[in-house]
Amino acid sequence: YTRQKKAYAPKVSEQGKLQPQDKELEEAVLGALMLEKDAYTTVCDILKPECFYEPTNQLIYSAISRLGAQQRPIDMLTVTEQLRLDGKLDEVGGALRISAAHIEYHARIVAQKYLARELIEFSSEILNKAFDETNDVDDLMQEAEGKLFEISQRNLKKDVTQIDPVLSEAIRQIQIAANRSDGLSGLQTGFHDIDKITSGWQNSDLI
Repeated sequence: YTRQKKAYAPKVSEQGKLQPQDKELEEAVLGALMLEKDAYTTVCDILKPECFYEPTNQLIYSAISRLGAQQRPIDMLTVTEQLRLDGKLDEVGGALRISAAHIEYHARIVAQKYLARELIEFSSEILNKAFDETNDVDDLMQEAEGKLFEISQRNLKKDVTQIDPVLSEAIRQIQIAANRSDGLSGLQTGFHDIDKITSGWQNSDLI
């Protein structure tokens, strides 16, 4: 599946890192969905439009999802027509050309990268709140546990990934920060002067 490329601005996390994504894999999944019969049934419980990093790929998968929900055939012509009806055909670069792919394997990778982006965003939000001394730590712990559970329930379908170790590690890191008595609210780097500037924070293993 190939199409005319459209300029986009890559998303960068607060840590200055490019967010997890693989546009080539996304396009392979979309191509396979339009080529392989019943492929949508294989991935409909794994993927949702926001799993795709590139906005145009989100639009294409939304069109595919609508066709699938209506139990209509999914191929190059029907997806192109659906995009035309949605007024999105020009936005995705015009008519589509397709190629084969190992659909389920690639779909799971796309879904995992989406989950990783959600965890990065959540971790950054909790980190910022942990630096604010007006926030109650117990309330923050409950918020963190609730949000992690929400993310896990929203994304864990057909064992896309095992999130239990990630949940446990995230809660452990928050507990460590809450129990510190030396004025540091993050993880130590081992360099005292740097720790004082950053409140002891360095990248956690859970990101």
